Amino acid sequence: MNLNRRSLLALMHDLVACAAAWMIAFWLRFNLEIPGIFLGFALQGLLWMVPVHAALFWSFGLYRGLWRFASLPDLRRIVLAVGVGAVAVPTLLFMLQIPVPRSVLIMSPILLMMIMGGSRIAYRAWKERTLGLAASGQREPVAVVGGEDAAINLIKDLARSPQWDVVGVFDDDDTKSGRQLHGVNVLGRLEDIPRWQGQLGFSQAIIAMPKATHTARRRAVDICNRAGVKVLTVPSFEDLVSGRVTVSQVRHVELDDLLGRDPVELDAAGLKGWLAGRVVMVTGAGGSIGAELCRQVARFAPQKLVLFELNEFALYTIEQEFAERYPQLQLVCAIGDVKDAARVEQVIGAHAPSVVFHAAAYKHVPLMEKENACQAVQNNVTGTLVIARAAAARGVEKFVLISTDKAVNPANVMGASKRLAEMVCQALQRPGGMRFVMVRFGNVLGSTGSVIPKFREQIARGGPVTVTHPEVTRYFMSIPEAVQLVLQAGLMGGGGEIFVLDMGEPVKITDLAGDMIRLSGFSGQDIRIVYTGLRPGEKLYEEPLAKDENLLPTPHPKLMVARAHPENSNWLPRLESWLLSGSQIDDARVRADLAKWVPDYTPQ
Repeated sequence: MNLNRRSLLALMHDLVACAAAWMIAFWLRFNLEIPGIFLGFALQGLLWMVPVHAALFWSFGLYRGLWRFASLPDLRRIVLAVGVGAVAVPTLLFMLQIPVPRSVLIMSPILLMMIMGGSRIAYRAWKERTLGLAASGQREPVAVVGGEDAAINLIKDLARSPQWDVVGVFDDDDTKSGRQLHGVNVLGRLEDIPRWQGQLGFSQAIIAMPKATHTARRRAVDICNRAGVKVLTVPSFEDLVSGRVTVSQVRHVELDDLLGRDPVELDAAGLKGWLAGRVVMVTGAGGSIGAELCRQVARFAPQKLVLFELNEFALYTIEQEFAERYPQLQLVCAIGDVKDAARVEQVIGAHAPSVVFHAAAYKHVPLMEKENACQAVQNNVTGTLVIARAAAARGVEKFVLISTDKAVNPANVMGASKRLAEMVCQALQRPGGMRFVMVRFGNVLGSTGSVIPKFREQIARGGPVTVTHPEVTRYFMSIPEAVQLVLQAGLMGGGGEIFVLDMGEPVKITDLAGDMIRLSGFSGQDIRIVYTGLRPGEKLYEEPLAKDENLLPTPHPKLMVARAHPENSNWLPRLESWLLSGSQIDDARVRADLAKWVPDYTPQ
């Protein structure tokens, strides 16, 4: 450790404190008047105890930190250094035969700890007060919502912030009301925010409840919005625990904070046993779901991860991400079309995956409904058939199909093509063969083609925000949660099941648009919501089950199994003939033929 000017001053202070504590102890021992003979013993002892403590203070690292940030670890080091000195000094004086009263040997270390610790705490308090007063005219008043550890740590961090001045805390725990958290008053419950906002004049609040449910966080946001208070929040509990961020890195409230749900409980040990050391292949690896699948699979240390993607730029993007985040992972980036049987067989044959996650699909409902119905069928059905057959022929153990709730009683080509893909997988299931697992879920926040990016762009342009119908309702979940449940379903699946994710409560798209407008700092008067009418193939609401299906529970609370009629494989040759016939070029013909293959499909 280098001895800079600050360290030298701190060392000199502590050595003076040593001498002062030693002499004060003698002074107190002899009732404020030290006899001459003992004054000589005190000075002799002082010549030895000061160098001993200097060596101890240096070896215990007392001068690595700054007094401005003195805290419990610094006090702990002082106690340890002085404690060792309390043993070393009497031993040395005994060996040198310098007589010192026992009471002095007891009082001196206590006084020394008080002087060293007190001076550091006093300096920190003075410094923070000085900085606080200097910045008080520039700091913006802010309230903190929450009263647990995250809120306390946030208040500590913001005390040194040149930007924020915490004027009060709000928490629903009545036992905290009227008390103080790190010197800041707990003013009351969350419902009291509007009243105190008028008195204290704060225009922003920070929600410091990373472990709270999304319902609780949404309530806090709603209360703040009604009071005209802008809302920030601390990072998620998972980010704080991982060490990626600190509690003082406040951010704006995102839609995930309001629409997300409680964390998924994963069978981490089971997933590690399933995926670790194996070759895993993901089709559509450059898409939002496929890319997140790759990220989460990588956490379980597969032997090799094969990324299969048609879009060159999407594949390049995720390759660059993995090169930085998982440099030790063996990565294969294969460009290819899931409909290209030769390329699919080449990749699967070369890398021999044990598990295939099939996420490649066309998912945009209106785009597939007009002009592209043939491509929706070819990509979603033919692609699934090609990948599934190649995987089964090469001994793949498990095939996981990413499906959609739009496959239930489909009213559009996209949903019907995904239902037909499910039926293909059910028909290909053989006793003792490759196990097919199908997973249905609804919309995911921020995925490619979802309404969230569209709303963000419209708000950034100043509006209006366009919604097709005031009653349109959808299920939403975050991409990470959906993928976690896909992995859990893949682990649990024994073959032939259709898993349905618990999507929670449905959300009106109008309410979603309103939330995004408010979270962006605008009101309904600033940015309007305009209704444009239902688009081709669009339904007012989605359904989790078809008419002839029912749900069965599983050991996981967020996963259920749809009991559907089993499919035999007798019709597959006829399906292949239809897929290869070229008769799907005409959209109307495609819709008519799909209705024959998928009885639940009702073309609009």
